[in-house]
Amino acid sequence: MRIHRALARAGIASRRKAEELVAAGRVRVNGAVARTGQSVDPARDVITVDGTALAPPQRPTWLVLHKPAGVLTSRPDGSDRRTVFDLVPDVPGLTYVGRLDYLTEGVLLLTTDGEAAHRLTHPSSEIERTYVAVVRGDVPAAVRRARGGVPLEDGVVRPVSVDAVQGADRQWQLTVTIREGRNREVRRLCEALDLEVRRLVRTQFGPVKLGSLPLGASRPLTARERAVLASLGLTGDAPVG
Repeated sequence: MRIHRALARAGIASRRKAEELVAAGRVRVNGAVARTGQSVDPARDVITVDGTALAPPQRPTWLVLHKPAGVLTSRPDGSDRRTVFDLVPDVPGLTYVGRLDYLTEGVLLLTTDGEAAHRLTHPSSEIERTYVAVVRGDVPAAVRRARGGVPLEDGVVRPVSVDAVQGADRQWQLTVTIREGRNREVRRLCEALDLEVRRLVRTQFGPVKLGSLPLGASRPLTARERAVLASLGLTGDAPVG
């Protein structure tokens, strides 16, 4: 990896500040002054900043949270509003992978690997996300429209799949799988389809399924989930052979 990324992952500084440290000649690799853009292997190379060696790299932490409704996907802001960080272990450098809005429940990934978080949420990754919505309205007609693509203000939504099952009290269970991951995309899709959303749950993000994880609880990624993400080149883990 590039030297500035190695410094950032070690918690020394942001990538921009790390580049400034390298340019100032304060970083050495195996005793030699580091060069901007230099490739390093933190597991093998001895990297120092102002004479202090970086600690050996730690495997990134990955958590799956079953986010409840009424919890913010954000950093604590000093108010009494609950955030997702109130529900997970206090791990330095932990960040969320994308967002779920205030009222949406379900799968939320958190990690200490900020670059992997960026790759997973970038549109080019095309990670599939599955949502189950409890809705009211003309759902059969909405499903037909959704399968043909629905224009929103930021582009046409073309779901990977859309299905619905009728329930009680004039409500339907609508299952939608998308790849784009735009802001509040499923809610805006339902609004464009004249559907009233009563509840919205993200049940899957890539290979990670909600399963039986209790509401408000978290767990580490399984070895298989980490391996699948690594095989797609979306995390810093080495693929499991």
